Amino acid sequence: MMGGGQQQLQQLSQELQALDEEIESLEAEVSDLNDEKDEIDEAVEAIETLETGSTVQVPLGGDAYLRAEVQDIDEVVVSLGANYAAEQEQSTAIETLRRKQDALDEEIASVRGQIEELEEESDEIEEQAMQAQQQMQQQQMQQMQQMQGEGDDGDDE
Repeated sequence: MMGGGQQQLQQLSQELQALDEEIESLEAEVSDLNDEKDEIDEAVEAIETLETGSTVQVPLGGDAYLRAEVQDIDEVVVSLGANYAAEQEQSTAIETLRRKQDALDEEIASVRGQIEELEEESDEIEEQAMQAQQQMQQQQMQQMQQMQGEGDDGDDE
């Protein structure tokens, strides 16, 4: 009888661990999405403040930069996704980036919703584990009382 309770506890523990790992993974995804939003904020800020003729530092990779002059602020190249990019005017580029942020917000909300569901599931499993543990303890107590009852005829109580 005890073996079954132990097995149930072990299974619940494994389920909890799997849920925790999934929650951790989703929280990392939210963090990445927030980083992406921050990068878009920086891009929008740059597009809003730069003018034709402004000098900028262009990253070349490997922490190397090159100074360059903005030829035309109304020739902003914006990634549209799926390896496509388009040249857009300053205001259109900002709108495109803001739409990207809105899409990221929706994705973040969706992932946070998944996290909440998993956390609720995790709470339910923890509750089941506590109940299973209490049942096991009660059974052990009953077994000990029975063994004590058999060992001495109950005179000591």
